[in-house]
Amino acid sequence: LPGAIDGELLILREGRVQSFNVLQQRLNRKVVSPKLIKEFPIHLRAYDLLGDDENDLRELPFAERRERLETFIAKLGDPRIDLSPTVSFASWEALTAARADPASAGAGEDAEAVEGVMLKRRDAPYLPGRPKGQWWKWKRDPHIIDAVLMYAQRGHGKRSSYYSDYTFGVWTAGNGGDELVPVGKAYFGFTDEELLQIDRFVRRNTTEKFGPVRHVVHEQDKGLVLEVAFEGLQRSPRHKSGVAMRFPRISRLRWDKPPREADRLETLERMLRTESVEIEA
Repeated sequence: LPGAIDGELLILREGRVQSFNVLQQRLNRKVVSPKLIKEFPIHLRAYDLLGDDENDLRELPFAERRERLETFIAKLGDPRIDLSPTVSFASWEALTAARADPASAGAGEDAEAVEGVMLKRRDAPYLPGRPKGQWWKWKRDPHIIDAVLMYAQRGHGKRSSYYSDYTFGVWTAGNGGDELVPVGKAYFGFTDEELLQIDRFVRRNTTEKFGPVRHVVHEQDKGLVLEVAFEGLQRSPRHKSGVAMRFPRISRLRWDKPPREADRLETLERMLRTESVEIEA
């Protein structure tokens, strides 16, 4: 390229952005075969222009860099490179609505892949790292489910003395009745006080040990329900449940709820059909 672009590598199929797991099929490959190129076509979505030929644009305000980026991309005329859409709004209410419904804000077929909106000061230069105050990524509200703690493992570093890595599951119909099936793992989202509470629960309710993993009691009326927040779901042949969560974290401890009232796999399947995102085996 005759310049330097700040952007994101994507896999596009029939104009739709695929999941990160699909992108991983192209990353870190020593040999990229024609078949791989055809099945996983790389696309670049441009966010910013840092350099045009030998001109360093980083000190220019974002509004000017954006104008030059639009001209730069148009001049390239490469169908594998496009611009991220901008969102016009006159009030916070309008922006909130656009964040909640990306399709109506111009995201088109990529609406389900949108994680939120990126707010940038129009007069801001391009600064390396993650300086506060110039940009803000305002994510969409996460999905929420209630799941049951099934297994726990010690953490790392400062948490090496505590059981802070958790595997949780939801109910589904089994041969002998309802059973829990794991749907994700999380190791953050809770406070230090909540960590102590969960650690104490794990130690007092361990039924089996498998190396570093503790099997925690998880029955219809005995166990700990976790409110889990996550960004999205994907089909995963690697998991017994058939689904995988994106960025799961513990948002609340549901001491008030018995395990039998936790969510079911069918709930996640409905979410999955809505999102229509699949992981390639």
